Amino acid sequence: MRAEPAPGSGKPRRFQLTRDTARPEGGGRAAPGDAPAPARQWPLLAVLGVTGAGLLVVALDAFRVGTLLIAVAMIGGAVLRWALPSVGMLAVRSRFTDMITYGGLGLAILLLSLMAQPHPWLKIPFLEDILHFTV
Repeated sequence: MRAEPAPGSGKPRRFQLTRDTARPEGGGRAAPGDAPAPARQWPLLAVLGVTGAGLLVVALDAFRVGTLLIAVAMIGGAVLRWALPSVGMLAVRSRFTDMITYGGLGLAILLLSLMAQPHPWLKIPFLEDILHFTV
């Protein structure tokens, strides 16, 4: 038995394979198509560059400053995802999910780097109480 063609298409509806996936919202090029590849992906390269600089600073034994740079890169990625209509490969999921993911990870890294021992720059008293009650 043959499959009936879809109205107006002339092709059967059965066994249609998905040939492509939709790009994420904002997943277009961040620069015109005739620009060189790095220029088209400048938002992603900016976030990766600052993250790489932070990792280099951590490797050079300045842990707190390096992790602060990494946190700034993640929060910057969330801001770029919010502010720009097209961010290239920085768009992975929907705009809302990307912003929450990048911003949440950036905020967590920021707080952890500020509270790292010894000599934390930020002290949150109720966290010590939680630690004492759980141990």
